[in-house]
Amino acid sequence: MPLTVAALYQFVALQDVAALQAPLEALCAELGLTGTLLLAPEGVNGTVAGPAPAIEAFLVALRTGPLFGGRLAELDCKCSQAEAPPFRQLKVRVKREIVTFDDGATDAATGAGTPVAPEAWNALLETPGLLLIDTRNAFEVALGSFPGAVDPGITRFSDFRAYVDGLDPAAHPRVAMFCTGGIRCEKAGAYMRAKGFADVRHLAGGILRYLETVPDCENRWTGDCFVFDGRIALGPALVERPDHAPETLMSESPISKTPSSKTSVSKTPISKLKIPETPISETPR
Repeated sequence: MPLTVAALYQFVALQDVAALQAPLEALCAELGLTGTLLLAPEGVNGTVAGPAPAIEAFLVALRTGPLFGGRLAELDCKCSQAEAPPFRQLKVRVKREIVTFDDGATDAATGAGTPVAPEAWNALLETPGLLLIDTRNAFEVALGSFPGAVDPGITRFSDFRAYVDGLDPAAHPRVAMFCTGGIRCEKAGAYMRAKGFADVRHLAGGILRYLETVPDCENRWTGDCFVFDGRIALGPALVERPDHAPETLMSESPISKTPSSKTSVSKTPISKLKIPETPISETPR
């Protein structure tokens, strides 16, 4: 029977993270879940897998149970399926940030840009002069992206700050960005707004929600979406794209390297992608 995989996060003040770690781990163990959950003073982030009823019970406990006392009522979660267990074990860790960026200096809870629903994303892409940024790492972009998106060429998310620092806010009156599940965009958007970019928008729920929501006939995504678990990649409707068939995982995504450069097309088999030696369950979405 397929397992349900829940990718979740919320930026919210959690000053009692040390006290939350053990009971959260116990809850996951009781439900038989595997995966990684990160707790930090700025919120919670992670991906867990288990039987559908267990995942449903887990989400109810997070959103309405006594452990978080209603603080995760707005928890963002995207569920997909896995034929085989995508994680080997359970980890619940306390960190400085739920997505590594700048040691918590950027407040995504209050400073993030404007979310754009997947149903409205295609219309936004038609905006003249729009700077469309793929905030993910270069090895993720190589597998798939939106046509015309800028690839900052970063190897870790914290490098995105240097990319933004090299841009002129006056030259880019409207910015749109996207990432796998939405969490990196909220951090990146807050940073860009603090640097003087007036109109910053992001794809609500990230690529995963877009692939889940937008019909194939309207889907503008090209290629596959890298995910940080054993499944490696997902396609439209969040269908698993297995790593054992690299010929089916060709990236044909038009990606521009700078805001002014011409669009180019890359084709990269998953077996040849240069993926950093980062524990995939701990890498940001």
